Amino acid sequence: MDNPVPPPPAEPRPRRRDRHGRGMRGPVAPPQVPLSASRAEVFADLVQDSVERLERRWPQLSDIEFMVLEVPRFDPAGDEGWGDEAVPLGGITPAHEGRPARVIVYRRPVEIRTKSRDERAALVHEVVVEQVAEVLGLTPETVDPRYGED
Repeated sequence: MDNPVPPPPAEPRPRRRDRHGRGMRGPVAPPQVPLSASRAEVFADLVQDSVERLERRWPQLSDIEFMVLEVPRFDPAGDEGWGDEAVPLGGITPAHEGRPARVIVYRRPVEIRTKSRDERAALVHEVVVEQVAEVLGLTPETVDPRYGED
C-alpha cells in the first residue's frame, strides 16, 4: 500500500506566519510619523525648539551646550545634595578648561509635573530660560520678555 502523505522536506521551510496563522506583526506606524517618536525624542525636540526660539534673540547661545538627562544626580555627601528643596528641573555646568557651558534639562521631573504636551512645552521653555539666564548672568525676563506669562 502506497503512503499518500509525501515525506517532509529535507530543509525546514521558513515560517511565514505565527502558529495561530495571523502572520508577522509590523510596526504600528511608519518611522516618519510622529507617533513612532519616543517620549525622550519628543522631549529633546521641545528643548531644541525652546533653544532655537531663544537663539534668535541671543546668538551667543550657540556657544552653550544643551543636554537632556533623565533625572538629576543625587549626591548627599557632595555639594549637590538638595536638602529640603524639591527635585531640580534643570541645572548648569559653567564653562571651564576649554569646555563650553552646559544647560541641562531633566526629563522625568518635568514630565511628572505636567499633564499635556502644551504644559510640558511651556515648562521646558521656562526651565531653559531660567538656566540660560543663570549662565548669562541676567534675569529670566531679560532673556525672554514673555517669561512668566501664562
